[in-house]
Amino acid sequence: MTNTAADHRGRLRLAIALTGLSVMLGACNTTEEIVTQTVPTDYRQRHPIAVQEGKRSIVIFVGQARGGLSAAQHADVTGIARDWVREGTGSVVVDVPVDTANARPAAATYQEIRSVLMAGGVPSRAIVRHPYRPEDPGLLPTIRLSYSKIAAVAGPCGLWPEDMGPSLLNPDYNENRPYFNLGCASQRNLAAMIDNPADLEQPRAETPAYTARRDIAFDRYRKGSPTTTTYPEADKAKLSDTGK
Repeated sequence: MTNTAADHRGRLRLAIALTGLSVMLGACNTTEEIVTQTVPTDYRQRHPIAVQEGKRSIVIFVGQARGGLSAAQHADVTGIARDWVREGTGSVVVDVPVDTANARPAAATYQEIRSVLMAGGVPSRAIVRHPYRPEDPGLLPTIRLSYSKIAAVAGPCGLWPEDMGPSLLNPDYNENRPYFNLGCASQRNLAAMIDNPADLEQPRAETPAYTARRDIAFDRYRKGSPTTTTYPEADKAKLSDTGK
């Protein structure tokens, strides 16, 4: 009876030990899978380009003894109006300082800004005046123009969540995987250069064909004439007639 009980206890201890060892090995395996799958191999998945609502803004400096826009400021406001017509998704908000030394010339400048915006295609209902009091009295209060737009963004860049050198905590080094920040700058620059963020989601519709030019090509085709375009100035680009 004693030997049987001892054997039973021994087998029980062995079973418990094997169970604990299997749990430990399973936990280590699970941890390794989580670590190796945190950083995608494709940089487009690590740093995706997202379409969000951004903001475009400019500032207009107005002195105490002068109201109205200078030539450069007039061009800036005209550019804002042109861009708003093409990409704006909300009103043009004009922040005008009040209770400041330049409050009166700023108010006169706002009226000119409003006229320039309307002349550039911005309707009067889309221009919103927002008076504000500057927080720092030592700075020159400015007039700020801003509007919302759809923008493509990526990043932020410069993040280094893991050591690039060999480390027991970073198995990507031994597996020759790319580091996390690789490709972030390229994605961020590409997002900044995109003219229409909608192009990332879907292609643009085809524009109508140039009917006049198409009719000329069809007429030549029916007559059996060449349909290629000939340029009279093309021969002037040749350096010499050697080899003809």
